[in-house]
Formats: sequence, structure tokens, C-alpha cells
Amino acid sequence: MTPDEIEALFTRESGEFLFARWGRPIVPIVFGVENETLATVKGAFEAVVTLAGHKMAETDPELGANCMVFFFRDWQELLQVPDLDRLIPDLAPLVERLVAVDANQYRIFRFEEDGAIRAAFVFLCMDQELSELPAETLVLSQVAQTILLWSDAAFRNASPLAIAGDTTVLRPDIAALIRAAYDPVLPGAAQDASHALRLFARLELPQ
Repeated sequence: MTPDEIEALFTRESGEFLFARWGRPIVPIVFGVENETLATVKGAFEAVVTLAGHKMAETDPELGANCMVFFFRDWQELLQVPDLDRLIPDLAPLVERLVAVDANQYRIFRFEEDGAIRAAFVFLCMDQELSELPAETLVLSQVAQTILLWSDAAFRNASPLAIAGDTTVLRPDIAALIRAAYDPVLPGAAQDASHALRLFARLELPQ
């Protein structure tokens, strides 16, 4: 992975470079799944957070849970979730836009004063495409896309995952980049594209 490729992964379609990682331990909570899938989601978070060298916690002292993952069949179901419109301003217009473009997933981030990730909301509308994916594959992909603030186009044409034998894993280059991004020496957020060079210098790709 070259510095230019790293820069592209954090450069939004608007042309703005924007990098952010979590600034506090991640406390996920999952809605709309059976216990079996719940364990799969928790396992994926634990695997990616361990890879990053970051931390998880049982509760966030300020927010309770700071990473909410919603599984549902119809976007309109979100409008029925109590108090969700208080957490997500303009929820109704957002649902309208997502329905209009036939979206099946959406992620919203909240940020600390220094720009690091403070909270995330992951919405998965289980249409036929998502329902056909193995739970492990779907969940690992979502956690990988939530551990950092990637570009809105970062994985549009290439998944962050790869197949290793019978197992779905993070792509080695993406795994190495996540690990580099959580180097304690680096800031929790950056808006200068030169940050890609700092990430590149810390890449440790498997031989």
C-alpha cells in the first residue's frame, strides 16, 4: 500500500482529507438480532479492537453505549425506535433519503472536541444482498468500517475483507493500516493529507 493509496482511503468525495480513530474504549450494543448473532458481533469487535491495540469496556461513563448497531428489515422501523430521533437529528429526512437511494447500510459518527471518534451508529437494512452474506462476513466488514473514519468511497469498489481458506478475514493491508492508525504517538484525528505519510511509515505488512 502506497502513501497515495492510504491518502485516498481517507479522502472524501468532496476532496477533503479526514482521518479519525476512536478516542475512548468502544462499548457496542446491538439491536434486532438473535443471541447467536450477538455473540458474532461481539467477537468481531473484540478481534478488530485487539488488532488495533485499542480497548473495549462494559459501559461508557458518559453515553452508556457508544457504538450502536441496528439490524432491521425496513428503514421505516428506525422511526419507531424510542428516542432515536434525539440521538440522530433529522432522522425522518435521513430515512427518506436512504429509502430513495435503495441503501442497505449507513454509518453515522460523533466526535470528541479533538476530532477523535466519540460514538458511532451503524444501520443495516437486511435486504436480499445483506441477508445472503454469512453473519461473520457482514459483521466483520461493518466493524472494520467503524474502527476508523474512512472515506465515504473507501470500500465502494473493494471490500476490506479477504478469503483465507474457508475463513473471511481482514485484508492484510487494511489490517496493517488499522494497526498503524492506532499508534499512540499519532493524533486521534487529522485533516492534513500528510498524515497518510505518517501512517505509511508505521505500516507493518506481514511477510
